[in-house]
Formats: sequence, C-alpha cells, structure tokens
Amino acid sequence: MQSHARGHLVYAAAGVLTVHTERGTSIVPANRVAWTPAGFTHHHRAHGDTDMRIVFLAPSLARLVPDHPAVFLASGLAREVLLALTGPRDQDGAAPDHSRSARTRLHRVLVDELRDAHEQPLHLPEPQDDRLRAIARMLYETPADNATLAELGKTIGASTRTLSRLFRGELGMTFYEWRTQLRVHHALVLLADGHDTTRTAYACGWANPSSFIAAFTDIVGTTPGRYRAGRRTTAPASPLPTAGKSSS
Repeated sequence: MQSHARGHLVYAAAGVLTVHTERGTSIVPANRVAWTPAGFTHHHRAHGDTDMRIVFLAPSLARLVPDHPAVFLASGLAREVLLALTGPRDQDGAAPDHSRSARTRLHRVLVDELRDAHEQPLHLPEPQDDRLRAIARMLYETPADNATLAELGKTIGASTRTLSRLFRGELGMTFYEWRTQLRVHHALVLLADGHDTTRTAYACGWANPSSFIAAFTDIVGTTPGRYRAGRRTTAPASPLPTAGKSSS
C-alpha cells in the first residue's frame, strides 16, 4: 500500500491491472486508464503478462479531473500520449527524452482527452458495512456462487430488505448489479490469462456463454472474444485464479 503527493494515471499497454483503494477496486484492461487522486492509499496488482505505465499529473492539471478514483475509456489519442510519455522504451529500458515543454503539452492533451471521456463502470465499490463485507468476502472467493440475496442473508443473519437498502444506500447499485460487476472483473483476469470465453463464463457464474457475452459487452464495451483478440500478449492459460488474487 502506498500514497503519493500527486495524482497519477495508470495504463496497461498490455495485460490487465487492478487498482485497489479504500473506495474500492478498479479494473484496467488495455482500453481503459485509471485515475487515482493525490493522497489516496492504494496498491496495484498485475494479472498475467502486464505492461504497466504510470503518469503523474501536476496539481494544476489534477484539478481538472475527478477528485475520486475513476476509470476512463482510453481514446486512440490518449493511448498514444500515454505511450509517448512512458515509452516505447529502448532496449535499455529508458523512457523517451522529451523536453519539459513537450511533456507539459502532452500532459495537457492527455487531460483534455480524459475530460471529454465518460467515466466507465469498471470501478467496483468496496462495502464498509460489516454485513456487506461478509457477503463480498464470500463472492470474492467464489464468484460463480449463484446464491440469492435472501440465501446469503440467512448465512450472515440479515434480512433481504436490509441488505438491499444497504447496497443501494452505500454502494449506489443493487446487489445483482454489484455481483455482475464483480464477475466481469474476474472474467477480465481470466481472459487476460488466456482462458476462452466458454470456460470463463462458467467460472464466473453465468449459465451459458451468450448471457456472459451480453453482460461483458454491456460493461466493457466489447465482446470477450474481441477483447482477447485485441490484447498484445498471448500468455498461456494458467489454473483458474481466485477473484481478487494476482496471477502474475
């Protein structure tokens, strides 16, 4: 865990990253960029063969983006600016040697692109209520568990009405929306490890691949197959990891 005096952007040029803060977990596939404001305690986790790029923003530019952790769609221009600021690296691993004025201009272009982009639903809020945290722990460990909210409530000793109210009031979404988000996070990790769509669908709790594809596309913006095809690495499949744990 760490925190920084300046806010920073994290981009996965290849692979998948997760960014964990006290507010929750952001999933960062290769078409997204995550923003963590200054002062937020956080840690990064790579899943599979991941090329992580980090760009810090000056306070004058950080004021132009949200004051909370967020995930944005990485436009083609934003991606090129991120790569220009951090790579492609030469054989010695050195970043490009831009002048200070050139880097300042690139940072401004990057922030302009983010301001025009919409925040993406790839941030999974972290419950604070003990009852919700107990449910979250169970589903992190077994994302394929299809227990209803009533069944989970019996396990922890809370009513469906109480839990539904807590999910909406604390996390701003229903239990089923939150569980779908968690499953898509897990699916991104499995796909990054090289698992196919069908195996990933069943491992994440969907009854069939078609319903998984629909949910995945709605949240990520592309199908699982296109997402896998668009990745720059082809790491071999590894054993199915547990949700929330690194496979790197």
